[in-house]
Amino acid sequence: SENFWQAGPLGPCGPCSELYIDRGLDFGAPDDLPGGDNERFLEYWNLVFMQFDQNPVNTLTPLPAKNIDTGLGLNRMAAILQDKHSVFETDQFAPLIALGEELSGRRYGHAFPTDRAMRVLADHGRAMTFLIADGVVPSNEDRGYVLRRIMRRAIQQGRSLELEPGFLTRYAEVVTELMGSEYPELYEQRESVRTWLEGEEQAFGRTLEQGLKRLDELIARARGSGEEGIAAEDAFLLHDTYGFPIDLTRELLSEHDLGVDEVGFEELMDEQRERARRGSGRFGGTEELRERLEAFAGDAGFATDFVGYETTDRETMVGAVARDDGRVLVKLVESPFYATGGGQIADSGYVECSDGDCRARVDDVLRVGDDQVVVVVPEQGTLEAGERVHAHVDRAARHATECNHTATHLLHAALRRILGPHVHQAGSYVGPDKLRFDFTHSSRLTPAQLDEIENTVNGWILESQPVRAITTTLPEARALGAMALFGEKYGDIVRMVEVGDGSFSRELCGGTHVRFTSEVGLFKILGETSSAANVRRIEAVTGPAGVELLRRHDRALSDAADTLRAPAERVPDLVTELRSQVRELERAARRGGDGTDGVDLERLASMTVERSGARVLVADVDVPDGQALLDLADRLKNKIGDAVIVLASAGEDRVNLIASVSPSLVDRGLRAGEIVKVAAAAVGGGGGGRDTLARAGGRDVAKLPEAIGAATDAIEAALSG
Repeated sequence: SENFWQAGPLGPCGPCSELYIDRGLDFGAPDDLPGGDNERFLEYWNLVFMQFDQNPVNTLTPLPAKNIDTGLGLNRMAAILQDKHSVFETDQFAPLIALGEELSGRRYGHAFPTDRAMRVLADHGRAMTFLIADGVVPSNEDRGYVLRRIMRRAIQQGRSLELEPGFLTRYAEVVTELMGSEYPELYEQRESVRTWLEGEEQAFGRTLEQGLKRLDELIARARGSGEEGIAAEDAFLLHDTYGFPIDLTRELLSEHDLGVDEVGFEELMDEQRERARRGSGRFGGTEELRERLEAFAGDAGFATDFVGYETTDRETMVGAVARDDGRVLVKLVESPFYATGGGQIADSGYVECSDGDCRARVDDVLRVGDDQVVVVVPEQGTLEAGERVHAHVDRAARHATECNHTATHLLHAALRRILGPHVHQAGSYVGPDKLRFDFTHSSRLTPAQLDEIENTVNGWILESQPVRAITTTLPEARALGAMALFGEKYGDIVRMVEVGDGSFSRELCGGTHVRFTSEVGLFKILGETSSAANVRRIEAVTGPAGVELLRRHDRALSDAADTLRAPAERVPDLVTELRSQVRELERAARRGGDGTDGVDLERLASMTVERSGARVLVADVDVPDGQALLDLADRLKNKIGDAVIVLASAGEDRVNLIASVSPSLVDRGLRAGEIVKVAAAAVGGGGGGRDTLARAGGRDVAKLPEAIGAATDAIEAALSG
């Protein structure tokens, strides 16, 4: 009666046959039985006879097509065939256990805490190596968070063995040597794996010690008051401030026979997610809205036929109409409007009755699975179900969006060519105004790299390469090397967009594109920033928007040249000279003061921004020396309160830097010494100090903007870590 298997509360299920091997009396007692709580009988296989469907009313319906689902534990089978007591003694795990012995100087098999830590590192080391090689990167969402939890548990276990920093990459190297011959992607992505492991170990390492210290305090308090565990609020603090996944907190508490209020913790997490949801999406992006849209689309009784790849105008019929919180929802029988998806925003346009009695502006087009719902704003008359209408897409906006979407594919290809195959798409926005592309990469791009990326994309545009959308099978697309979003669900038949002969750009994509790359006209990068930990963001414009941007820049340069009465190419040098002269005059005017009298403290304080719940001020100021910079930091600290403040000042031949971090932010992993050290490296210098206050300097005055950027990136990385 107990041998019945089901994947969840609903779905296919059936009786099963569990296969055990009797490992003998060395592992248990004579009266031990298969399926009992013992080590003697090892289950290594399960045969599930799938013949029922479990439905919501808790009844079993026979499946029309029955099958046998066979689940074999490969590692357990290896242990049996190799006559090993544990999977960790098999040929795939033993080298990883040996690595743990080498790195820790301890012997496996002599103490349970040591054995457990080495097993965790062996198992998690293999898992994280494969996940990153397959395109997953650590993040705070979905599969990326699963990877991050695995990595952070491994980091904590490594610290418990007192391993030297950098141990995660050693495990990845052994995994690659063990399994790379059968899984060549491990060798292909070796550098990417190393980069992500190093970055995560460094980032979490900064907060781990502080988090463990805080946890020790909570444990002592719980024991002192006779409590059975810690409160949900404390677990949430460990998660939100120190980056402790709840399962890591649970495991560490269990070592002290303490628990945690996980129900309350999940409620706090749900509240946080709900706050995030309320701040996202055009209509809030709520689950309730999605359910209403699905109900409306389902009640209509038909799926809209999207014809937007072939045309931007279509005479069609209104199949259904509903009014929802002031919005008018429309289901068209055929629709030329692209629904938001794949990073591309929805088409705009209008719908008007064939007899001219009604007209409505298209405000949004929402995707409902493979179907769509058009959101309209009535301008004249009333749209009714059964009405014949003309559906018109805004062609100018559509074409601008197509230019940006094709340019996004070209940008992705250029990034992988220049930065390496570790680059994967992590998010995007494609609209008529611009494109935004988030991608996996751990460091700030240099100006030279951005120039090379821009030149590569514009080179492909000038070649007027054909852009083709091909319908094919998923296996065929993958065999051709088409890029796919990791974890995205694709059907058996997919749409693949390739540029040129496909040698540099093939992607699975449902968006709209130009026919030739020359239609894009021009690609111009607006900027490159950090989007999240280990994720960079590039924003760019194309076509007329790019031309207008260059025209504005040219006009500004021309106006500056006229003002300076000099050729345009001399403007940068003259501006540098004039700035130097102004600084000297200001210094002369301030002599006798503390060096900060000329600084507008109110304006400077107003430049403070919020980053992940922390106040951050990073600024280039004009003060005469390092002491004046320190005085200014103190004045700002008194005015702003708890914050991280980084100030930089450049003289004739020296850059001065100072960082001030409030104690509460030190607890979140921010270190003043580390921040100024990174910034000073950009200007060819060095320095350091305490966690709350540090000073540094350098000689390369021209690199001051890079120092400011490096400090900003270091702060964002610490806060997102």
